[in-house]
Amino acid sequence: MSEIVNRVTNSPIITINLEEIYPREERMVFDLKPFLFQELVLREKDFRAKLKEIDWSQYENKWVAISCTADAIVPNWAFMLVATYLDSIALGYAIGDLRELEVMISEQCLKELDLESFVDRPVVVKGCSDFPIPLFAYGKIISLVQSHAKSIMYGEPCSTVPLYKKQKS
Repeated sequence: MSEIVNRVTNSPIITINLEEIYPREERMVFDLKPFLFQELVLREKDFRAKLKEIDWSQYENKWVAISCTADAIVPNWAFMLVATYLDSIALGYAIGDLRELEVMISEQCLKELDLESFVDRPVVVKGCSDFPIPLFAYGKIISLVQSHAKSIMYGEPCSTVPLYKKQKS
């Protein structure tokens, strides 16, 4: 009787599991709406005073979206001022909604990939995940890896959907 060989574990395939590299820390929204006078106008002096009263430790080690849910015109500097308080406390922040925050987080965590490890290798982007990975991250993976990889597939190493194959020169 012949020995059973696991060809998947012995193959040169590299699996990218976004769930393993994607940060799971809590996401929060810093909403400027409560700082507006009658939900319409931002008064600089009052705004600055209220920001100094905030317990910023609640944002420690969290990802923060700085936005305004009121239908008001808020000057750009107001969002930037909030960012100055979060800069040394939060894991990261984005000026925008939670979706824009996830794009920023995706960009940040994927830029740390060692792209040289994918050169002329078949790559599988793992499909199933218990943690919600934004669709943006999957597109970003393609843009980073395609110029390096021999091929890119989606799914599990034993059952994949081919996405890209480098042309032989």
